[in-house]
Amino acid sequence: MPKEYRATGINLKGMPLGENDRLLTILTKEHGLIRAIAAGARKHRSSMAGRSGLFVVNDLQISVGRSMERIKNAEVLQSFVGLGKTLAKLTAAQYLSELALMQALSAQPQEELFLLLVEHLDRIQTAEDRHVLACLNHGIYHLLAIAGFAPQVHNCCITQVPVIAKRGVQKWKAGFSMVGGGVVDLDYLDSDNSSDLGSGIGISDIGSGGNPHQGDRLDNNQERGEGLMLESIYNRISHYLTASELMAIQELAQTDLADNILEIPPKDWLAVERLLRAYAQYHFDRPIQSSALIDNCFFNI
Repeated sequence: MPKEYRATGINLKGMPLGENDRLLTILTKEHGLIRAIAAGARKHRSSMAGRSGLFVVNDLQISVGRSMERIKNAEVLQSFVGLGKTLAKLTAAQYLSELALMQALSAQPQEELFLLLVEHLDRIQTAEDRHVLACLNHGIYHLLAIAGFAPQVHNCCITQVPVIAKRGVQKWKAGFSMVGGGVVDLDYLDSDNSSDLGSGIGISDIGSGGNPHQGDRLDNNQERGEGLMLESIYNRISHYLTASELMAIQELAQTDLADNILEIPPKDWLAVERLLRAYAQYHFDRPIQSSALIDNCFFNI
């Protein structure tokens, strides 16, 4: 890498360094994740103070030092001042930045991740307060998708049968399996069709050997095998979704959320967030620190 280079990046983390400087963690389009010193950023009236703020997008000129890179110049391209207007918006933004940091790579282009994060931060910034939670879930799903972990939400992850939310059926629910990677059609598993799941066990291929009672024993063994298979499937279900929650999570793959989806009650979006949070932590194998404030921020919306 040359002694100096240019990059477009968004500040995702910052910490004090010495008396006057800040050490920034920046997601850049061209070079991925970098850590650079913003010299003098903590000085009163420093021109770098605003440019080193959280969620500020800069056109950067970076100087490569022996042990640490330094920001030689920074010009603000975009700032998300609206994110600081409410704790809910700030928490949602920090949540998405954590997910971006979990998957961002260094020393290689990360343009798709950069653009996706900036897009969803802007949506959160401009969203009405009652829609912030829906926008957060939208961003979580898309960041999981770009990491290759998008959950399967339209077809059952076990049977591949389409799962349709039945809003008119009281107490209707669908399952969700972390291990399976998606929704589980409980209606199908509880129906007579569930016997099809045991067709691959292979018990029926065993010959009776001329014993007149052997066939009965094989039938009993097959039924027992199918029962154990269903029990194993049910044991893998980690969450249950109501019809409204399933509708919400199925719409998250869309580029934009329709108005009727945005108006799904906050309690349903909270349930979806908890599911996606657990799913993200399962795949990234680390906790999402910002999620600790979610319940407090959105409980009374």
